Amino acid sequence: MNRTFFGEIVRRVDPGFRLAAYAPVTGGCIHEAWQVTGGSRRYFVKTAEAARLPMFAAEAEGLRALAETKAVRVPAVRDWGCLDGKAFLILEWLPLTCRDGDADARLGERLARLHQVPQPRYGWPCDNFIGATPQPNGFADDWIAFWRRRRLGYQLALAARRGYGGKIQELGECLLVNLDALFSGHRLVPSLLHGDLWSGNAAALPEGDPVVYDPACYWGDREADVAMTELFGGFDARFHAAYRAAWPLDPGYPVRRDLYNLYHVLNHLNLFGDSYRRQAEVLLARLVAEIR
Repeated sequence: MNRTFFGEIVRRVDPGFRLAAYAPVTGGCIHEAWQVTGGSRRYFVKTAEAARLPMFAAEAEGLRALAETKAVRVPAVRDWGCLDGKAFLILEWLPLTCRDGDADARLGERLARLHQVPQPRYGWPCDNFIGATPQPNGFADDWIAFWRRRRLGYQLALAARRGYGGKIQELGECLLVNLDALFSGHRLVPSLLHGDLWSGNAAALPEGDPVVYDPACYWGDREADVAMTELFGGFDARFHAAYRAAWPLDPGYPVRRDLYNLYHVLNHLNLFGDSYRRQAEVLLARLVAEIR
């Protein structure tokens, strides 16, 4: 990257911009991230090889969809595209800080507000990504069928192609056939999901307003978002209390939490390898035991 590149892409959205400096920002594991400044103007820019442009396009679409609900704060999308063989995504610069318990309480309430915005169906207009893994979408009126085919089934098939057979595939097949049994008493409605809501994708502004970013959006069961906030930890108890106060969870959620988090554990297995095999097997065995 050089000064000419950053100056040229930012001037596409800010014609009067005069580049003063650009510096790398830590935190990303898939793309490079930069703070680009000119006088009082500042932008957050992601860059990658041109082949990664579909990932930036999907991220931009997700951020815009979240912003349109006005339920939770996200960085505003300024532009995305390619220049000189490099893909880029330009976002609003936000002075993010670590979340405290108060910010997490606000985030819990706003996530419930996001999930309460009516949506037409399950799925998403185009495929996108969960981390670096393609995430197939399309539309469906049947949530369980969508989850079976385009989430859990997809990750299990990918795991099989990468050599993870045996117990994972045997238990996985049993689970796929009997998914309906895990949804008894659960009122399913389509909600806009962030889709990748672990603690590293949420922060706060200095005044305490929560911000989320790096989405993998689609319309689905709200419990899939809530479940992921529990997978790796990092959210204050006030987050969970505020969400449940705004919209209580249905009976059976702890079992479905394992189901939804299995998707992300399998994705980590497919991305990062054998260290996630045991966790995937434990979740699968626990879920199949609930069916039997």
